[in-house]
Order: sequence, then C-alpha cells, then structure tokens
Amino acid sequence: MRLGGLQPCSLIDFPGALCAIVFTIGCNFRCPYCHNPELVDETAGELSIESFFAFLERRVGLLDGVTITGGEPTMHDDLPDMIARIKEMGFLVKLDTNGTHPAMLRDLITRKLVDYVAMDVKAPLSQYEATVARPVNTDALRQCIDLLREGAVAYEFRTTVVKVLLPPDAIRTIAHDIKGAERYYLQQFIPTKLLNPGFIRKTTYTKEELEALCADVRPFVEYCAVR
Repeated sequence: MRLGGLQPCSLIDFPGALCAIVFTIGCNFRCPYCHNPELVDETAGELSIESFFAFLERRVGLLDGVTITGGEPTMHDDLPDMIARIKEMGFLVKLDTNGTHPAMLRDLITRKLVDYVAMDVKAPLSQYEATVARPVNTDALRQCIDLLREGAVAYEFRTTVVKVLLPPDAIRTIAHDIKGAERYYLQQFIPTKLLNPGFIRKTTYTKEELEALCADVRPFVEYCAVR
C-alpha cells in the first residue's frame, strides 16, 4: 500500500463521524479536473504505513473513523489488510472509490470492513472514456452500482459537475443509471489545482444552476443534494 498524504481531522467527509483522511497513490483514471494530480501522476511524497498507524494510535478515542481516498484505493491488493488493521483499532472506515474493482468492493462489504462507501460516477456510463481519458470496463461500474444499491452498507453516489463535460441531459442520464439510489450528490467543480491546468479556465455551474439540476433528477433517487 502506497500512501501519499494524511489529513488529521475532518468534520465533513464522513457523514456522522469525525475522521482522518488518508490518501493512496495511483489511479487508473486521468480525469482532467482531478484536484489530486500528485496522487495520479505518482509524484506525491510517500507516508509510511507505520507512520500512519502511529498517528492512529495517538487518535484512539479522539476520532470516530478513517476515510480512505485517492487516487483509487481499490487498485491496491493489500487494501483489505490495511482496513482490517484500522478496524481492529476501533475506527469506522469510509471508502472513496471510482467503482472499477467490483470484486474488491464486494469482498470489503461482505467482510464488514467498510461502514460507508462513496462512489464517484463521473459521467453517463456510455460516455465514460471521454471523461476519464482511459479505457473503461463499464460492466465493472454497473456491478459496483448494483452492489451498493443492494444496501448492505451505507453509501452515496456523487458527481463532480464540470460544465464543459456534463450538460444537463448528461446529469439526467447519470441519475437514470443509478436509479433508486439512496443518496446522490452533485459536487460543484472548483477550478484550483488540477491534473489538466487548462481546466482552471473552464466555466462552472452556478449554485443556482446546480440546485435546478438537482431538482430535475430527484425523481430518480431517494435523496439528492448539492455540495
């Protein structure tokens, strides 16, 4: 497991829990609007596993949980071992994933190693490769969507809404792809540090426009909100 950073405390990332956030290095997508480019291109300075667990030892009783994000955590075969060790310390675990490794996700859920899963849905399934700039197994994405909709673990789907990539009809198509989901969040694209610096100049949806998009897709899901 390669770790690329640690945020010691977050009040907003893990619903209902005070958590630390740990970042894994490496991703199988190249989304141009990615705001963690150093994790994608693997230039991030590495945090040792033992340093991470030494930090957690000092936070037992102070934090509720750990959010594991990336990059893409499920690329790492030793992810279950790392999570098991976190759980043994008494922490809840939230996993952020792009949904490309359904076997790993199913294993984590079956073994009750994750308490909450957030899956990014980048685009309509039929348009994924144009958005993430890599070949995509959309069947794997569908498997992860269906697995989460089974409800064996608390979950959410979320989409970072980049205006040039996702017109309103694309958001509607995504909502249809995840129809029946418990929670779906539209996240405003904020042009800061990005994998493709050219996207810093892209126009974003306004908060009002995102609220209108959210209202449009609410019939497809149980709950939809803007972040």
